[in-house]
Amino acid sequence: MALNRQPGPRRVTVLGSTGSVGKSTVSLLEAAAEDSFDVVALVAGRDWQGLAAQARRLKARHAVLADASQYKRLKEALAGMATEVSAGPDAVVAAAGLRADWTMAAIVGAAGLPATLAALARGGVMAIANKESLVCAGEPVLAAARAGGATILPVDSEHNAIFQALDMRDPSAIAKIILTASGGPCRTMTLAEMAAVTPEVAVRHPVWSMGAKISVDSATMFNKGLELIEAARLFPVPEARIEVLVHPQSTVHGLVQYTDGSVLAQLGTPDMRTPIAHSLAWPARMTASVPPLDLIALGKLEFFAPDPVRFPALRLSREALYAGGGAPTILNAANEIAVGLFLEKRLRFLDIAAVVDETLSRLGAPEAADLPAIMAHDAAARSEAGLIAAKRAALV
Repeated sequence: MALNRQPGPRRVTVLGSTGSVGKSTVSLLEAAAEDSFDVVALVAGRDWQGLAAQARRLKARHAVLADASQYKRLKEALAGMATEVSAGPDAVVAAAGLRADWTMAAIVGAAGLPATLAALARGGVMAIANKESLVCAGEPVLAAARAGGATILPVDSEHNAIFQALDMRDPSAIAKIILTASGGPCRTMTLAEMAAVTPEVAVRHPVWSMGAKISVDSATMFNKGLELIEAARLFPVPEARIEVLVHPQSTVHGLVQYTDGSVLAQLGTPDMRTPIAHSLAWPARMTASVPPLDLIALGKLEFFAPDPVRFPALRLSREALYAGGGAPTILNAANEIAVGLFLEKRLRFLDIAAVVDETLSRLGAPEAADLPAIMAHDAAARSEAGLIAAKRAALV
């Protein structure tokens, strides 16, 4: 089955190509038939070696680094190639705006927002793995998609699962959607045990292979809180009808319950290549070389309600979504600062949620009508969270 709605190879851009999602995307592009895809641009942060290797293998037209200080090294590494090399934040946004049929948005954090908006403005399919774009700037992102005629496809395994199981013909028939969470490495720990969690423990996810920041978010369940906000932006279901269940096997990625009692679930081996391949080939499907799901070997599927005491991130995320305005932006920014300090061993694990909670209490839910306002709230939250975290660290 052809992968494109139009003749010729599908033109693709990967924003965040050297991160975990980016690498999985690149592996799928490499495994596909040579004439299936034309790689317009690969964009990375500062890993010039990884980017150069990817650009050579995929014969990318453009290779772009966000870190301008690494430009010379990248340029030298791609000497003799037809690949055009550029670097710096403006170059990243320019690359995102290049004509492409499909773009992967996988730059971690709020830093990926300008590039995401640039890609949406020129249309095509936007596969969003950067949940912060919808969390921080939901309405501007959706408005940019409408204005550019772009189609947003979710790549998070949970949202992609909901997308596959959701019947959009009659939203009133949807009773609720259910996002699943693995529970991370702290799922069975007591509060006392969680207080002693180190970065080395927090990034040791029991199922998924992810980057450090996302792994810590999984351990605190802020990852699921951000996904809850994202789901409220993506799907025609109010927050009150979005449920989160802990599912340690990470096999059922999402469920949709309908008013007639039917529940449709998407299952699969926990491998990010599956949702990436689904969005990369959409509306067709492609081979992803993922091990098939063996239900007999799996044996059981377990589901638990998340503990609101040990995992306050879900409550804080729902409160931010209810508050609206700049509250989700503040939540995300404070969490990014707190997680960064935790990974540097300058903040305790349980203080991550405490810093986010206090930042939200201090800054509230200011209006966030446009991107400049959103970025201002982001900056203010980062500054405030840093001050709050420093006070907490001084008490250790």
